[in-house]
Amino acid sequence: MPYIEFGCLATIVGSMPNTDPSKACSQVTHYLKEIPAWPQLPKRSFLENMYVQFSQGFPGVVVKEDSIYIDRCQDLDKPLEQLYAAYLGNDINKYPISSDYAAGLHSFLSLQNVAPLAVKGQVTGPISWGLTVTDDNRRAILYDDTLADALAKLLRLKAAWQEEALSQISKNTIIFVDEPYMVSFGSAYVSLSRERVINLMEEVFGGISGLKGVHCCGNTDWSVLLGTSADILSFDAYNYAQSLSLYPSEIKEFLDRKGTIAWGIVPNSEDLLAKESVASLKDRLDEAMAPFTRNGIPFKQLLQQGLLTPSCGLASLSTEEAAAQALELLAGLSIRIRKRYI
Repeated sequence: MPYIEFGCLATIVGSMPNTDPSKACSQVTHYLKEIPAWPQLPKRSFLENMYVQFSQGFPGVVVKEDSIYIDRCQDLDKPLEQLYAAYLGNDINKYPISSDYAAGLHSFLSLQNVAPLAVKGQVTGPISWGLTVTDDNRRAILYDDTLADALAKLLRLKAAWQEEALSQISKNTIIFVDEPYMVSFGSAYVSLSRERVINLMEEVFGGISGLKGVHCCGNTDWSVLLGTSADILSFDAYNYAQSLSLYPSEIKEFLDRKGTIAWGIVPNSEDLLAKESVASLKDRLDEAMAPFTRNGIPFKQLLQQGLLTPSCGLASLSTEEAAAQALELLAGLSIRIRKRYI
């Protein structure tokens, strides 16, 4: 896919507080005309929880009330065999994302009269999914080599299916792999090597032919994520701008290979949104970018190879009105920066 110089256009991380999928899509496309994203709606149904949403078809998966786990009492051999057969044949239609699990996606796919520059989707990453979902012995499936490998292959097929569906709206597709659990990488709670993380993520990226992004909404070892083939690095610049600035040489290398930084500069809590304006967020973004410019990365390059997003998903907001406020600030900030600099 050709490189796109986004010039601080805006998009979202994914989740919205809405329960009505068509209203959520209207809200997204109203504010984000250039790069809309389909809305994940976890408040609509537990099936839209980010760890459940892409679980359909996983061997032994059980979704019951408000829990998801892998039942090892089931015969896993046959479903594993089916998954590997689909993977080897790149048969993405064997593992679609149904409307029960992603009403926002299916509502989004039925939109008429939209002609965006690009369209964005998202899938939960293998590290976060594999550390959150456990078997019936409460053991995270990421520590089972067979299931972890199968998980990465399932997510690859889901990402590829989603990308093909979204390409009907725009030939320029962006799929983010969301990895909130990378904040625990390197801690006593997570015993995973750098190579293992990169290999599992690359398996998922292998299913994405358009632009591929990775999102982590906290502090992490950014050199690991920058060591993948991701085209876009998405982070919470509102709360953790300092953390990324500790990796100036890796960021320079990433930008030099035409990478894009998605600056999560609009907060996703009502208290903080109430204190912010387009002007205050512009100042905050300047502050977030300053350490990079001091390390020799041109300000203009950061803007040209930048996207603007909320700090994380917006489902944490309690109302649709608060989500509209966040999107309005986001769109307004993008317009102001593009008028002034781009």
